[in-house]
Amino acid sequence: MNFGIYKDKKVFITGHTGFKGSWLSLWLASLGAELCGYALAPDTDPALFDILGLKNKMKHVEADIRDFDKLKKEIAAFKPDIVFHLAAQPLVRLSYKEPLETYQTNVMGVVNLFEACRSCKNIKAVVNVTTDKCYQNKESGQSYKETDELGGYDPYSNSKACSELVTASYRNSFFNNSEFGKKHATAVASARAGNVIGGGDFSQDRLIPDFVRSINEGKEIILRNPKATRPWQFVLEPLSGYLLLGKKLLENNVKFASAYNFGPYAESAVAVEEVVKKAISAWGKGSYKIDAGEHPHEAGLLHLCIDKAAAELNWKPVYTIEDAVKKTIDWYKNYYEGGTDMAAFSNAQIAEYSKKPSS
Repeated sequence: MNFGIYKDKKVFITGHTGFKGSWLSLWLASLGAELCGYALAPDTDPALFDILGLKNKMKHVEADIRDFDKLKKEIAAFKPDIVFHLAAQPLVRLSYKEPLETYQTNVMGVVNLFEACRSCKNIKAVVNVTTDKCYQNKESGQSYKETDELGGYDPYSNSKACSELVTASYRNSFFNNSEFGKKHATAVASARAGNVIGGGDFSQDRLIPDFVRSINEGKEIILRNPKATRPWQFVLEPLSGYLLLGKKLLENNVKFASAYNFGPYAESAVAVEEVVKKAISAWGKGSYKIDAGEHPHEAGLLHLCIDKAAAELNWKPVYTIEDAVKKTIDWYKNYYEGGTDMAAFSNAQIAEYSKKPSS
């Protein structure tokens, strides 16, 4: 994975204090990029952003993506070469409780981002990170392609479909590929990733963080949807896709200015219960029970087709589901056992991943 293009590049990351944002910031810092992050303060305690000491590795702007004037000011001042947009309300169950905040953040947040980018002529590329849940999921067993219908059942999923539509509209209206080099100089793409697992996620209502909390509290993990199948992948998998997509946009401009799926091979799309069994095996302890009560709707089956990313970007998954779970549990065990420099440990995971051939 040759990402040398990012050395000395000015990279603006929204949502850099979140789980994926922290990993992306660490990776880009290791590549020698000059970073500016724009996000709310971390919303978990502990927080990966703090554990990795990222405040010392980048310019840290603590602000809301919904604050357009502030966002525009910070982008104009930093003059980035490329923008990765990860700021979001990322939880399905929370979106049922806070639909207004979810739509304001996930829809108007991306509108604010593109409006701010329009006024900054330095920006050569924008990558908007959305989700595999942006599709109109019929749960038929099909693998969704980038050209399939967008939709989303719950407010979170639907807000991310809206974010994709906003991205397409701005690309057509203001960053049109056919007008590149004439009326603008910015290539715009979006990235749709499957369910991500990895060390340092401490969010509520996510499978692995809930499992880790249960282990450390000596409790059983409670499974709401044990048969639900997801395209599970280690956190570095989609991040490598984002970085590769960004690299292609910087190198080849609008040729790659479109939407791409980043997910695992089909055999890694397994049920929630199977993931928990693998996590118990990797940790060496743990147990679970199934909550048969009523819960808000969550998709029972979801698969992504990654043929486009493979064909156009030459991107393919590196880890199997067994690898992904093991690397994730290794991170948490080292963190909770104490004495481990987790920034160094995380950088070592990045270095190991970067040297692996595609599986």
